[in-house]
This record gives sequence, structure tokens and C-alpha cells, in this order.
Amino acid sequence: MKVRLPKSTMPQNPQDVQQMVRKMQEDMQTKQAELEAREYDIAVGGGVVSMKMNGKKEVLSVHISPEVVDEDDIETLEDLIVACVNEGIKTVETVSAEEMEKITGALNIPGLPGLF
Repeated sequence: MKVRLPKSTMPQNPQDVQQMVRKMQEDMQTKQAELEAREYDIAVGGGVVSMKMNGKKEVLSVHISPEVVDEDDIETLEDLIVACVNEGIKTVETVSAEEMEKITGALNIPGLPGLF
């Protein structure tokens, strides 16, 4: 019984492989710079706490609605701020991973976890 393996889409010529990898690296660097410059608007608690975060996961601004500020319940406000920051980080990481996967496709390159 013969086993048929799927044909590889990788070039067989080592120079072609190097050229393909260089192009992919350039595309990834360009995309990374674009992703770091992108800004995200994040809101939690029905919008009572919101923030703007960039692709470097830096918080650029925070807005807290006055109705959520209660000096007798600081814990709720603290929880909302933490939730907003965590949601922002999750959003940035998800978008970044999806965009990088568009460049790398289904390649599974050892040493580059989290991108594939």
C-alpha cells in the first residue's frame, strides 16, 4: 500500500526558502509596528468605566462615569478598572495574534510560540 503525503508548499531551493522567510520577517515587522500604533477603545460595566489603550498595551486614557463613584463602595470601582485593563490587554493580544496569523498562515515554526 502506497501512502501519499500532501505536497509541501515550501520551496525546495534553500535560497527561495531564505527569501520567503526574509519577506515574512519584513511583513511581520511592518505589521507589528502597525499594531503597536493602533488604539483600542475598551468599556466595561455598561460603559461606566472606559479607557483607550494602544497596541503596546499602554493605557492612554481612562474615563469613569460619576454614577459609579461611591466612597462607600471603592471595591466596585477598583474591580471595574481592573476588568477594563484586563479586557484591553486581551483585545490587543487577540487582534495581534489574528493579524500575525494572516502573515504566517498555518506555518508551525519552532521557537515562535503564540503566533501560530
